[in-house]
Amino acid sequence: MSFSKHRAASFSLLPIFLLLISMTSIQAGASLAKTVFHVIGAPGVTALRLALGTIILFLIFKPWRLKFTRSSLTPLLAYGISLGGMNYLFYMALSKIPLGIAVALEFTGPLAVAMFSSRRPVDFLWIVLVIAGLGFLLPIGDDVSTLDPVGILYALGAGVFWALYIIFGQRAGAGYGAATVSIGSLIAAVIFFPVGLIQTGPALLFDASLLPIALGIAILSTALPYTLEMIALTRLPAKTFGTLMSLEPALGALSGIIFLNEHLTTTQWLALLCIICASIGSTTTMKQKTKLEKVE
Repeated sequence: MSFSKHRAASFSLLPIFLLLISMTSIQAGASLAKTVFHVIGAPGVTALRLALGTIILFLIFKPWRLKFTRSSLTPLLAYGISLGGMNYLFYMALSKIPLGIAVALEFTGPLAVAMFSSRRPVDFLWIVLVIAGLGFLLPIGDDVSTLDPVGILYALGAGVFWALYIIFGQRAGAGYGAATVSIGSLIAAVIFFPVGLIQTGPALLFDASLLPIALGIAILSTALPYTLEMIALTRLPAKTFGTLMSLEPALGALSGIIFLNEHLTTTQWLALLCIICASIGSTTTMKQKTKLEKVE
């Protein structure tokens, strides 16, 4: 292979590598967050992550230079609420069920958006796979005690907010590009930081020992992955991006095993496999109407 071809191949693999780092970073951040739930609870960790993450994102994207219109405020507000609700409910789910299962259940949100945007016969196959995966994953019948039902509801609720995050994020991002995430994070922090403060109490503000961990969570779960995703998103076809994102439930399960000693059963791994296959299938068979636009 000539030097020029080797260099071109390396550059084509770079966004894939960045996206894999992004997904790994998010799951590592979730694992780190779970280790301090016993100190300030999931609401407190959510509050600190959103507050510190917003500060970092503001420094990166400098959204104060943007000009806002009245018509853009509604999608931005909906996007920010969706972002905050997704983070809050996901951490609440993590406080009750294993990381890999929480990610898989939450992933049904964007998966539903992808599947129900098409009406072709092949899409019913992916729906069947999702139903099968949920059937294996959810505690039904004699296995009802294996997973906390409240944790399951939190994870599914996070999935609903993730779906809304995608829908409103597309509308909000049309005018502001990559800076949209910093604005959405600010809206989420304004809403959910007080919630975390009320539920956690003074420890959220006055326990200085939590600051380094909270900063690590904000970097791993917000600043680093969001920035890398934006870079990858502008350099990968939408279909490739979606297919790679389908690996996130598996990465979540592996992160839970490595960092939290959360081992899944064979049935739960089969459930994750069904959901991952459905996500990859729905992405690779999706009709691409337009090329992915570069975010300015």
